[in-house]
Amino acid sequence: MYIEQFILKSSDDWQSVQSHPKFQSSKCQLVLAFAERTTLEHQKPYDVLRERYPNAHIVTCSTAGQIAQTSLPDNSTVSTAIQFEKTTIQAVSVNTLSGQSSQDCGKQLMNLLARDKLRGVLILSEGSYVNGSDLLQGIASVVPASIPVFGGLAGDQDQFIRTLVGLDAPPAARQIVAVGFYGDHIQVCHGTSAGWDDFGPIRTVTKSEKNVLYELDGRPALDLYKEYLGRYAEQLPGSALHFPLSLQLDDGARKVVRTILSVNEQDKSMTFAGNLPQGGFVRLMKANADTLIDASSLAAKDSLETGNVKPELALLISCVGRRIVLGNRIEEELDAAREIFGAQVVLAGMYSYGEISPTRHMTSCDLHNQTMTIATLGEFE
Repeated sequence: MYIEQFILKSSDDWQSVQSHPKFQSSKCQLVLAFAERTTLEHQKPYDVLRERYPNAHIVTCSTAGQIAQTSLPDNSTVSTAIQFEKTTIQAVSVNTLSGQSSQDCGKQLMNLLARDKLRGVLILSEGSYVNGSDLLQGIASVVPASIPVFGGLAGDQDQFIRTLVGLDAPPAARQIVAVGFYGDHIQVCHGTSAGWDDFGPIRTVTKSEKNVLYELDGRPALDLYKEYLGRYAEQLPGSALHFPLSLQLDDGARKVVRTILSVNEQDKSMTFAGNLPQGGFVRLMKANADTLIDASSLAAKDSLETGNVKPELALLISCVGRRIVLGNRIEEELDAAREIFGAQVVLAGMYSYGEISPTRHMTSCDLHNQTMTIATLGEFE
């Protein structure tokens, strides 16, 4: 696997970050280009990328911050181009305006990719309208848990106006892209860690509808939530990024973090970035900057422990909420991953509106919020 990474400031201003001496633009199969939505709209990098990589699948995705090694260059497109030696790929897309449900979109994408020697799937989805939990249910209904599915929901900085994703065309709204990796010489591994501290008692979801939470332990959810927030309750919904919920999954051994997107004072409900099933168990969480950064190290270590091949690329998908909470310490979580991987592994990725990754080895993909997820790719003989 040969990789070239550039930061594109303008159509004629390319800053090289990494370039393998054997990399050839004409033989590149996949380009991942991450940028803020406003940059994608004004810079229009697709034409530049298509000219440079004429035979590659080009995937563009808007972000809440794009990762180039251990930096987050603003007002730029970070392009990571991959030339596989022994691996084939297939890239497909679906538009959510087709009228299909999020679950049906997931099924359609996976049915297009399902064939022999599928070793991993990258999902980059629009993040404004899709129900991420339903999307992954559709994916899991087709793809066995032994195949890692990883990626995230596109971001729009902290604006939440619209998100853009594109495959082999300029990025647009309502797009979901999936890339399948095939062959006997590719290894895809993963790691996930949140770093948030649980506090307070475990609560039961007594009334909910998909991602809208109405009651906990028979009480209006928003009222109970405000009791725990104290003075931070006056700063809702912004302060909710500092106090997500942990959701215990069906098997009892896994937990995922759920971010609060909005609150409704009239019906005392809260809307989350992923589903909260009725009868589920949740617990409040609070931020600790040091443990958030440590979580990046843990995710990197987990990704190495699930495989036996030295990775060449690490795709980091973290959350816009982590970026807001960590503030000027945000690059420390990238440095933490770099410490684990060493200097030879290329780091790329984005800050997202939702992260997609298995929670542990041999489990189907989950939707995460406020979590650092890492997927690594490496080829072997």
